[in-house]
Amino acid sequence: MSTKKSEFGVFGLGVMGSSISLNIADKGYELSVFNRAEGGEEEVVDRFLSSNKHRDNIQGFTDLKAFIQSMERPRKILIMIKAGPTVDLVLNNLIPLLSKGDIIIDGGNSHYLNTKRRFELARGHGIAFIGAGISGGEEGARKGPSIMPGGTRESYKFVSEILESIAAKDDFGKTCCTYIGPEGSGHFIKMVHNGIEYVEMQLLAELYALMSKQMSNEAIAEVFEGWNQGVLSSYLLEITIQILRKKEGDKYLLDMILDKAGNKGTGSWSSKAAFDMGIPNTMMSSAVFARYISSFKDTRIKMSDLIDSGHSIEEDLDLVSIEKAYECARLINHQQGFKLMQLASDTYNWDLNFSDIARIWSNGCIIKSHLMNLLHKEFMCSKDLFEMDLVTGSLVDGETALRDTIMSGLSKRISTHCFSAAYYYWVDMTTKNLPANLIQAQRDFFGAHTYQRVDAPESEFYHSNW
Repeated sequence: MSTKKSEFGVFGLGVMGSSISLNIADKGYELSVFNRAEGGEEEVVDRFLSSNKHRDNIQGFTDLKAFIQSMERPRKILIMIKAGPTVDLVLNNLIPLLSKGDIIIDGGNSHYLNTKRRFELARGHGIAFIGAGISGGEEGARKGPSIMPGGTRESYKFVSEILESIAAKDDFGKTCCTYIGPEGSGHFIKMVHNGIEYVEMQLLAELYALMSKQMSNEAIAEVFEGWNQGVLSSYLLEITIQILRKKEGDKYLLDMILDKAGNKGTGSWSSKAAFDMGIPNTMMSSAVFARYISSFKDTRIKMSDLIDSGHSIEEDLDLVSIEKAYECARLINHQQGFKLMQLASDTYNWDLNFSDIARIWSNGCIIKSHLMNLLHKEFMCSKDLFEMDLVTGSLVDGETALRDTIMSGLSKRISTHCFSAAYYYWVDMTTKNLPANLIQAQRDFFGAHTYQRVDAPESEFYHSNW
């Protein structure tokens, strides 16, 4: 164990905290780690140190004061604990022991509004607070995650060297960590990242549902493998191929897994934020609700007895059309996600750089893909995917494929939550006149909410005595 003053501290030695600690130590930094010694975690620090006793640059602590005193100033402490009220408890214990100018980094999946509040709390005590979204799971934390830090630019300068050293590298060797913007912005884009992730996973699940009616797991994996060689390549597609091929004895493991999908709430946060800001985020909402529906397994089993599922139409799958539909749905998913971030940037004056965000999402994170590299370049000239010719061209060309894939699902009695949400969003966004005039007339009828007219300036509002 080192007796030098540590350059960095990690609070919390769970799976992510342990992995990121070893990543930091690998880069040669003097490191202090802390974990509580109660609630069944009495041996956590000792086990961590004993399994890494060949390292001489890690100090371990269960005493908070000793942990803080072990670090050079300004102290830089990364909190790696479960998001929620516990973060506030930790801050209440940490802040009185810190000095002005010290820096706390919350590396959990905290809600961005909580991060904004904690940023102000810490600032009131002269402490800098950074909300850093970290994606990539255990492997990413250990080998190189995508990191999204939000706070003051000045405080980021003090921690940038370490954070950037442990992050993944993009295709050009640049680090997948960059300053995002003020207070809660880092956690906001991590939240949207997770919302995009929910949709990407659901789209693949819907493809699996469609294709498995007529194809084996291995055959589906072969199709996906072909897709993964081109513009559709992504981390999630890659791991889905591996999942489809995994066997337990002579059975596919996937076939043995219960069809109840869990969630940790971060997907629903994106949908709630979109509702609050008044922007359509239909695909993320559909992906979240699809997971919720899956949890009602007992009800689904009972209700399935009402349906004779033997009469679905089993026409041949058009794999070329399905591939094009998948490309289109992914584009709309990313359009909705980046549009939500754009509105948040405008609302909170964050001045987000979407080219940089796409770049740091090109590696180290769950939604890394070939598409992110394309968007990194496109966002240098455009702020919206619908302003990008490569996007709108693909969507115009692929509308029929998207519709046909949904129709294939209908004929097989297979729900396509996210493919349908993508299609209807595209249709609505390319429809000059929607039936919202009737809705506005209804609102004026029962609530005198007024309406605008097509033959008058938009600044004028009218009410009729219906």
